[in-house]
Amino acid sequence: MREYLLTLILTAAVTYLLTPLIRRVAVATGAMHAGRERDVHTEPVPLLGGLAMYGGLAARLLIASRISPLRTIFSGSRMAAGLLIAGGLLVIVGFVDDRWGLNWVAKLAGQVAAAGVLVWSGAQISWLPVPGGGTLILTQDQATALTILVVVATINAVNFIDGLDGLAAGVVGIAATAFFVYYYTLARVVGLPEQAGPALAGAVLAGACLGFVPHNFYPAKIFMGDTGSMLLGLLLAYAPISSIASLDYASLTEYRFATVNRFPEILPLIPPLAILIIPYADLLLAVVRRTRAGLSPFAPDRKHLHHRLLDIGHSHRLSVLIMYLWTMLFSGTVVWLSVAETPVWILAGVTLIAVLALLLMSMPRFRFWNRARPPARAGGRAPARAAQPASPPPAAASLPPAAAGSVAGEPRPAPRAG
Repeated sequence: MREYLLTLILTAAVTYLLTPLIRRVAVATGAMHAGRERDVHTEPVPLLGGLAMYGGLAARLLIASRISPLRTIFSGSRMAAGLLIAGGLLVIVGFVDDRWGLNWVAKLAGQVAAAGVLVWSGAQISWLPVPGGGTLILTQDQATALTILVVVATINAVNFIDGLDGLAAGVVGIAATAFFVYYYTLARVVGLPEQAGPALAGAVLAGACLGFVPHNFYPAKIFMGDTGSMLLGLLLAYAPISSIASLDYASLTEYRFATVNRFPEILPLIPPLAILIIPYADLLLAVVRRTRAGLSPFAPDRKHLHHRLLDIGHSHRLSVLIMYLWTMLFSGTVVWLSVAETPVWILAGVTLIAVLALLLMSMPRFRFWNRARPPARAGGRAPARAAQPASPPPAAASLPPAAAGSVAGEPRPAPRAG
């Protein structure tokens, strides 16, 4: 555990220290993000934060490959080369997009190329569970196509949730921590040493997010841009894909906890799907919403989950924190189910209570204690209601609706910028 924690801390430190320097580079090169109609900010903010996270990733992978406890992970493996090459490719594509702009076809081509590099490094989905038990072994072409699809989908899912200060980095960091806990347990507790690589990838990703969030939380001093969102999506997809590629599901039946023995064929797929449910759900809803409207799935809009939280009255920071809590709920529940000896009814009860609590936080109309109470009766009789004028005052009646509202003491709120 000590070497993994050192990995997380060192990656976070390098990322944190590099971010102010990258901010200066972004300002000097003109890589600035101007406020748009769907954004929640109005002032230009520097981009390219992903360069700092890539620096933290590169520094830690190069150092980890020379530390004896972790050296075995890299021996005979293309893990470091695959992550550095694929990540570097996306950073270049993201830099060009953040500075000059790219169309979605060019960005998609870069994402597919980066996913191909991961396949070359040995990370691919080589089997799937089938109903009734057992697995379906995929051909090389099928495995390559499915892996590329999952990587591209994850990259765009992270890109879609990168709409509020600190949201994408925090959600991905929580998901990466959950991946680390799960794969570390498989590697050290269950005795599956091949899961050490995915555990290391989760620790590196969590560290990069941890180092970047202090600069990116509201009000953000720098944005990660496509440089960062594509890099985070790549790393987030790598951890579960590399795990599935090296994991024999039958080995899970030897685990002493009954919760694992119930569904060993699908257990390797449950944590990734549950941990990534927030970005995947937002991606799916966006694609369905836009295609039904006759738009491209990549057409921007202001109807993502985080925008809806703002629209129902939450502040910027509270909206981000609510998304953090939802991510913790889903990822924590599935990791608990996978690695802890807990009766199912206790897990279900705790999960239900957490869901209800988060619903009360997320949806103000569900808060029964905030509903208007009837006025207190005085002497058993309801207080007399003040007489309401049958028509607006002449001065207000002669004005346009907007001005009338102002005269009546109810100024109309300015439209939200973004």
